[in-house]
Amino acid sequence: MESASKTEFKHYSVMLDETIEALKIKPDGIYVDGTLGGGGHSEQILARLSGAGRLIGIDQDADAIAAAGKRLEEYKDRLITVKSNYENISEILKELGIGRVDGIILDLGVSSYQLDSAERGFSYRFEAPLDMRMDREATKTAYDIVNTYSESELKRVLSEYGEERFAGRIARHLVDTRDEMPVKTTAQLAELIKEAIPAKFRQGKGHPAKQSFQAIRIELNRELEVLQNTLETMVELLTPGGRLCIITFHSLEDRIVKTAFKRFENPCTCPPSFPVCICGAKSKGKVVNSKPILPSEKELEENLRSASAKLRVFERT
Repeated sequence: MESASKTEFKHYSVMLDETIEALKIKPDGIYVDGTLGGGGHSEQILARLSGAGRLIGIDQDADAIAAAGKRLEEYKDRLITVKSNYENISEILKELGIGRVDGIILDLGVSSYQLDSAERGFSYRFEAPLDMRMDREATKTAYDIVNTYSESELKRVLSEYGEERFAGRIARHLVDTRDEMPVKTTAQLAELIKEAIPAKFRQGKGHPAKQSFQAIRIELNRELEVLQNTLETMVELLTPGGRLCIITFHSLEDRIVKTAFKRFENPCTCPPSFPVCICGAKSKGKVVNSKPILPSEKELEENLRSASAKLRVFERT
């Protein structure tokens, strides 16, 4: 278990070139980076904007807002940063007097900074308090999930969001343990998860606690709920020809995006036997790539965390 240390805010911008190309940036356009992070994607968008262009950078992590502000200082005349969750994009744009935008990007998941900052409690690699909050002003933490959720709730979270085959065993072990003493740290949690998984199944894809930590983080930060609830809003906010680019990092996110994009392209609910559409549902645009864009071999060599990344793009009509 590694010890805690203060980490500089850095984040490898996944599929940077591919995302910027997919956005089809107009110099005088208005763009939104809904997951500002370290500002890597935003920097490349801003560099392509004229003085008339604007970029709104949204992030719920105050550390990300501060770091991006420094990195993007030279573009401050065309940059607006907002500490919030991208689920509030409609209200944010309304407050800024913006009706439609020319492009939106989301780089989902956890930043390298958040994973590597021990005190944030995202990683099983460090000894730290159970936290995992992307918004550090939120009151609920991973500690609350681990120590207050019922056994059935824990099983649901681990199974649904972590696709953990031993969700039931892990949930039972956590409940039995916390009845004696609260589970307070990432190290404790990682060890308890490991103990609950049969020894012969502990080998293979990474640390045995990886999927469970992912599940608890997703539940705490409402990641899939926010994504599911905001996709249509984001498409509605695009100008004709505007594009929504989303980078996902696991199958659950990707499935939500893929399904939604297909529905936006072809929303007709009429039975296939009907000769003509009578439901009246109109297409919102088109899926730009039938298959997701994947990281290049060069990128995979430079950043292992890109391995599961997929980029999907939707264009508004």
